[in-house]
Amino acid sequence: MPFKHRRRSMKWLQSGRRRDICVLLYGTNGRPAQKLKTALERHHDERIDPQQFYGALEALERLGHVESRTDGLSDVYELTEAGAEHVQTYAAWLDEQVDRDDAS
Repeated sequence: MPFKHRRRSMKWLQSGRRRDICVLLYGTNGRPAQKLKTALERHHDERIDPQQFYGALEALERLGHVESRTDGLSDVYELTEAGAEHVQTYAAWLDEQVDRDDAS
């Protein structure tokens, strides 16, 4: 993938919170918003402002990386194909960086 295209497509990852949300959604059939927020809070060991959390979800949905559905009383969020591809690309980049650093 040319650098310019990759840079533009990965811009969504510039927000650590959005990136972490996508990573938590990867490989699932979706997660209720509250369980997703709790998992994120546990990972970072801090409370996340609900407005900021839902703002991140809305941005991801607007950008086409996640989609939501209602399941009973819960809003469930799931990665789109594009979102999953971006997580895979990010994970591959991380692997390259870790491998490169190990070889030094």
